[in-house]
Amino acid sequence: MRDDSIQTGGLETGGAPPRARRSASADSALARLSRDVTGALLHDLVVPTGHSPLVQRRRAGLIVSRVRWVAAVFAILTPLWIGVDLTIFPEPLAWWLAGLRVMASAAFAAVALGFRNTESMRTANLALGALLAVPTVFFLISDPLVSGYQITGYAQALAAGYAFLPFVMVAGLSVFPITASEGAIFSAPLILATIGIVLGDFELLPFRTYLGALWLLGLIAVVATLAGMSQLHFMMQLVNQASHDALTQVYTRRVGEELLDSQFSTAARSGVPLSLAFLDLDNFKMVNDRYGHEEGDNTLRKATEQIRKVVRRGDIVIRWGGEEFLVVMPGTDAPGARVAIERLRAEGLGTRPDGARQTASIGVAERLSDNAADWGDLVERADQRMYVAKKSGRDRVVTIGDEMFQ
Repeated sequence: MRDDSIQTGGLETGGAPPRARRSASADSALARLSRDVTGALLHDLVVPTGHSPLVQRRRAGLIVSRVRWVAAVFAILTPLWIGVDLTIFPEPLAWWLAGLRVMASAAFAAVALGFRNTESMRTANLALGALLAVPTVFFLISDPLVSGYQITGYAQALAAGYAFLPFVMVAGLSVFPITASEGAIFSAPLILATIGIVLGDFELLPFRTYLGALWLLGLIAVVATLAGMSQLHFMMQLVNQASHDALTQVYTRRVGEELLDSQFSTAARSGVPLSLAFLDLDNFKMVNDRYGHEEGDNTLRKATEQIRKVVRRGDIVIRWGGEEFLVVMPGTDAPGARVAIERLRAEGLGTRPDGARQTASIGVAERLSDNAADWGDLVERADQRMYVAKKSGRDRVVTIGDEMFQ
């Protein structure tokens, strides 16, 4: 069926629901700190669960691309220090470190070559985790190894540099568009590794110095995470501006086709339903002809506001063209889609300039019930049913099997 527990707007009619009032209060408080920060935006910057599919795809591609570049650079730079190790450190420590650097370089190269461009955040997180795992393991092996030798002079100063490897990698998180929770998760292994070195009595620096170093490492992790969150915020703004229709603030057709392709492929792989509603506002041309295009734009905005109010957070609203809209409902079967559309019609699509109720002719299709071959086939079926509804007198819905209800 259809889980409506994650709708973005309530259906109560006697004023704003308590949840909406709390959200408005939170937004008002946040506005005192920054004009462009809302509760929803703050949620998206703290945890990744609310990101739109488009933001997830763009973010995944960017993270993997930067992981590959960073891994490639470290694969080249890591072995270049072997000459210094062989010159400064005594044998066999120098050769152990040289071998360790060769293995780390190979691991970085494997990360750079092993991950391809992706649109999956799961793969992106795996790539970033693999990148950070290499220096973490290198640190856990090299630090105890070096601390086991009596080293003095310049060699001691260079050996201390091995203790600061976690700082470099934690600071490197700043180049990735990550949320606060992801920053905490990815920096935790490096911080825990440093604590483990201290507890294991393998430290290369005095104990008091390590206490200060841990404080500094935590501070760098916070700053790097904030920088990553800033990147994520900027990226989300760019994606939203490029992907949304300026008038109605729903997805454009170009981006909508991309999302439809992704949603259909995901549903086909998982064997889950995917419903689609094709809406065409009735007699909209009369609004433009009689009242002008400005009033027509206002009517369109009111209609889309109502649609966005009723649909769930995970549903996708697309302006297909002119006064035509698609509502994509992932995980929703045919009966569930019918319930959603009935609720939308009950809420209404706003009013026309003369105060009359704006209506729409709607066609509904569902991937499994219609045995759709691809997303284009699904849209075509919903489009055909919309025309049946329009020819049958408008303000109607035609569902799967050409069943019509008013």
